[in-house]
Amino acid sequence: MEELTTLVMAKYNYWGVVILLGIGLYAMIAKNNLVKKIIGMNIFQTAIILFYISISTKYGASIPIIHHGHGHTIHPADYMNPLPHVLMLTAIVVSVATLGVALALAVRIYNHHDTLEEDEVLSQLTTDESTQA
Repeated sequence: MEELTTLVMAKYNYWGVVILLGIGLYAMIAKNNLVKKIIGMNIFQTAIILFYISISTKYGASIPIIHHGHGHTIHPADYMNPLPHVLMLTAIVVSVATLGVALALAVRIYNHHDTLEEDEVLSQLTTDESTQA
């Protein structure tokens, strides 16, 4: 039992990611309000970014700036790879842009349909299509 507790406590960041993934997925699937779905998508994206940052961490490594002069042996295993962190910075920018566009679309939907409930918007769209036919 003590080993299990130690294992769970050692990987607390992964448990946080799993909880955030669950919350985001639940919000996207179960909620009818479009803003709640959008916030759920943002939570889900944040969990994925945290997961990638967690798996790219290398304990005991230093930043990839070489301080040695010529003639010294360089061991690549002693340095952290900066690429995953740079990619996650890009993912954060994309996430913020996606959130902004999704919220702008939600405002347009609200202005046109006077509601943000998915069921009501879909019912208005089907009644509009049936009256046009």
